Amino acid sequence: MSLNYVMLGSNDVVKARSFFDAVLPTIGGKLIADYMPHAFCYELRGGGRVWVASPFNGEGATPGNGNMVGLQCESKVEVHTAHETSLSNGGTNEGEPGPRPQYGPEFYGAYIRDLDGNKISFVFFGDSD
Repeated sequence: MSLNYVMLGSNDVVKARSFFDAVLPTIGGKLIADYMPHAFCYELRGGGRVWVASPFNGEGATPGNGNMVGLQCESKVEVHTAHETSLSNGGTNEGEPGPRPQYGPEFYGAYIRDLDGNKISFVFFGDSD
């Protein structure tokens, strides 16, 4: 089984779009669906997709406790760039870029929350910068 997409809920899809338009291209994301002001979708390297939308049931979007989306980066530099871009576009810091040996000897990651509080990690596995 492979993962096809993740869905992130938003209470202001227009603002979320501005955030993700800045962040996801730094890790190779390309906008592939635009249903504004209700939803949009970015495709990442390898075919995985990130949808951002207002909840279908019409209730408010809330971040889940313990939920996180991990997005693959191609280098440590890309982890730093995605993290910095997130913060400069209104995201909040949940963990500076750096090694996380508790997750394996090659795990390098950074953590943010988007404008709606969804937790996202940017990760790289390897030795190169």
